[in-house]
Amino acid sequence: MRPTNDLSRSLASFACDATVIAVVELSKKTWLVGGIVPGINRHPEKKIDPNEQALLRLLCRWRDEAGKAGHTVTRIAVALEAGRDGFWLARWLRTRGIEAHVIHPTSIPVSREHRRAKTDRLDIGLLKRAFLGWLRGEPGHCSMAAIPTLEEEDAKRPTRERQNLVGERTRIINRLKSAFTRLGIRAFNPKLRRAPQRLSALRTPEGQPIPPKTLAELQREMARLRFIGDQIKEIERARLGELQSTPERRPHAMVLLVARIRGVGIETAEMLVNEVLSRNLRDRRAVARYAGLTGSPDESGRKRREKGLAKAGNARVRRGMVQLAWRFLKFQKDSALAQWYRSRIDNGARKTTMVVAVARKLLVELWRLVTTGKVPEGVVLHAA
Repeated sequence: MRPTNDLSRSLASFACDATVIAVVELSKKTWLVGGIVPGINRHPEKKIDPNEQALLRLLCRWRDEAGKAGHTVTRIAVALEAGRDGFWLARWLRTRGIEAHVIHPTSIPVSREHRRAKTDRLDIGLLKRAFLGWLRGEPGHCSMAAIPTLEEEDAKRPTRERQNLVGERTRIINRLKSAFTRLGIRAFNPKLRRAPQRLSALRTPEGQPIPPKTLAELQREMARLRFIGDQIKEIERARLGELQSTPERRPHAMVLLVARIRGVGIETAEMLVNEVLSRNLRDRRAVARYAGLTGSPDESGRKRREKGLAKAGNARVRRGMVQLAWRFLKFQKDSALAQWYRSRIDNGARKTTMVVAVARKLLVELWRLVTTGKVPEGVVLHAA
């Protein structure tokens, strides 16, 4: 079986005399482009307007300059850092026959000096050296991010939007409870459906009605709460409609398979599939590392200690897996993973430490389930 490319180095042969190399430092006002052009001794750098057409014209101009110097360019390789602009520029360049890559910012080695100079031109130099080593196939220079399609990015939006809406709903409820506590009103639940109609009948401990300005504020807050609740329900209905209409699609089939596990809901299953399980990851180590559930050892000489979770991966997956691990231990008590957890706890291990280990092992088991169909040992599934 052909091994999965983890994008830590280029697997294509590199001909320096026939390749134009360019790195782009993106910003809101200007783009700084640095290049390595065959036949030109200097390394050109050009500041352009934030426009993709201007970038394309610059790359074509450098290709023509290499041709005038006697070098036939067969490859144009462009790299940029992952950031606010996302992946649209890389997709746009690829549709025009230009090889584009997106670099993980944390994979670029930087100086450890306390106060180091930091400018766009210095950053261009770092990116250029790292990208050149990556093109030569040397590991350890930098790592590339997998460029998702527009459809793959769009599939993540409902889950992330719902997460933001749930957070906003929690903040509104907390503000409402604080306002009622400030007035001395305790036996009132603002989450009830008929709560807005009962506001005018509420009385403070002194027997006074709620002051008019505070009452107007509470009514507006409850209107926002009702509107956000309707939006959350709309997202959930749309998700269920898509799963029922096209269950044969690969992401939908993976969501339905993961949701068959007792203790895993549709929301958690969709988040895991869209964020991590549908990615073409190399092995179980890469799965755990992407979620940020691996350790960060600190070893030097005789010193040996563990600094805790690396937290360098997807924070949504990490938080979701820790929450799922607690539910899994509750609903899958007879599984091999739950028995392993209890045996460690009985020997004196801390629960909070071991539940992270359960989350890591469970994520790997879910990845095996959707890739090979292997059901974790002892796990109870719902009927299909």
